[in-house]
Amino acid sequence: MQLYRLASHLCRSMTLSLTCLLAQPLQAEETLRILTWPGYADSDLVQEFAERYSVNVQVSLISSDDSLREKLSVNQGGNYDVFAANTAEIKHYIDQQLVQPLQASAIPNTKRQLWRFRNLQSIPGITQGTTTYAIPYTYAEMGLIYDRQQFSSPPDSLASLWDPRYRGKVLAYDASSHNYSVARLLQGDAPFQIADKDFPAVSAKLIELRRNVLTFYSLPEESVSLFREHKIALLYANYGRQQLKLLQNAGADVGYVIPKEGALAWLDCWAISRGAKNPQLAQDWINFTLEPRISKELSRRQGLANTLEAPEESSNLDKIIWLEPVEDAARRANLWTRIRSGDSLPALDTP
Repeated sequence: MQLYRLASHLCRSMTLSLTCLLAQPLQAEETLRILTWPGYADSDLVQEFAERYSVNVQVSLISSDDSLREKLSVNQGGNYDVFAANTAEIKHYIDQQLVQPLQASAIPNTKRQLWRFRNLQSIPGITQGTTTYAIPYTYAEMGLIYDRQQFSSPPDSLASLWDPRYRGKVLAYDASSHNYSVARLLQGDAPFQIADKDFPAVSAKLIELRRNVLTFYSLPEESVSLFREHKIALLYANYGRQQLKLLQNAGADVGYVIPKEGALAWLDCWAISRGAKNPQLAQDWINFTLEPRISKELSRRQGLANTLEAPEESSNLDKIIWLEPVEDAARRANLWTRIRSGDSLPALDTP
């Protein structure tokens, strides 16, 4: 128990690329290796799963899609058994043969999900033919969080992120594909498909954003600390209402809006790595997270929607834009790294 408390303390104190051994007893032969986002595998729930199945569990946290790709590219994904990714990313892992098929029949709690999430063939990116590669778990739209004290009326456009009146008081998310899609959306064009000739203009828009923001964050807890410490006016909320809940819990007087241009929205799913040592144990984990009590804890603790219950708030659903695979994720990542580091515009005209 003392070892477990120490592991739990380490899990709480670290943020990026976190790997913690959470499960007891130590004599268990099986180990489940989970790669996921903050809030999807809280230590007490992981411990419950570990005790139920008499296994060890290792949880590694990621902070961006780019980080997730990097980790799963090593050893053909063999360092992890089960991971969480949005539908657009799942397609990438299918194409790269880094995931393996799973059996919905081995995950009985999928029958508890709302029909829109059980109808797997209707969800782009997670099936090929009749083969299923991922199970939906949670979702959120990426809205704008604003400080009510610094806005006389709620911001209604993505353009607010570029507004010079708030220079140094804006936080944005540190991710290549999302940021290119946001800039493209603001320009009134299809966010997921950028022609070669249009990249310079979109890159220029992101350079403007870099000059206007205080910084780019990765984790939701990081954004909350930065928001409060620097009296931020506007936050692009990649984690949606999860960040809203965290800020409200911290006592911040904030509002939340869906911009008029629309909001990108992610649907995170569980998938099993090609290199999983025990696929059945990975499916047991997925089934565990879809138990009503566990899914409700996700919503209660994180403010995220689960796939078992209809959301209480359903306004602006017509402005939700589900993530799709982009034209060239590697190109976006390369350009974003250079933008982030302050490269000049001419150097960005060619990838």
